[in-house]
Amino acid sequence: MSDNSQSQPAVPGLEDLLCFAIHSTGFAFSRIYRQPLKRLGLTYPQYLVMVALWGENDVTVGHLCARLSLDTSTLTPLLKRLEASGFLTRRRSDTDERRVMVSLTEKGHALKPQAADMTRCIGESIGMPAAELARLNREIRSLRTNLEHAATAAGAM
Repeated sequence: MSDNSQSQPAVPGLEDLLCFAIHSTGFAFSRIYRQPLKRLGLTYPQYLVMVALWGENDVTVGHLCARLSLDTSTLTPLLKRLEASGFLTRRRSDTDERRVMVSLTEKGHALKPQAADMTRCIGESIGMPAAELARLNREIRSLRTNLEHAATAAGAM
């Protein structure tokens, strides 16, 4: 029996994988956000939908999918729960009934100031100076863009 272990590349440990560092950091963010979001009546994915709508309201489901990097099958249940909570409405487009428009309600708009205060609290948990955090954010967004381009080129998207 031959030993092939030297001819095969070594599998890196979890601590060496950038993808795992980012993945596990996402879960850490979710844990930090859990309690403040509970007071707002939102889950972390619902909060991301609300942030997208606070930035750009009255948009199509397809537009939200693109902004949030989510499939329609993932986004639709989030929108249904947010609508049932009274934070947004969904309606067919007046110009193209195949499109579903998503708009904040008064209750959804009213949640924004509370969420802004929550963001400050999360910022304190990160423990990084604002300039360093902004730099890291730019680098991670650049990484995401590069990965999206590579996935598109490989036919994975």
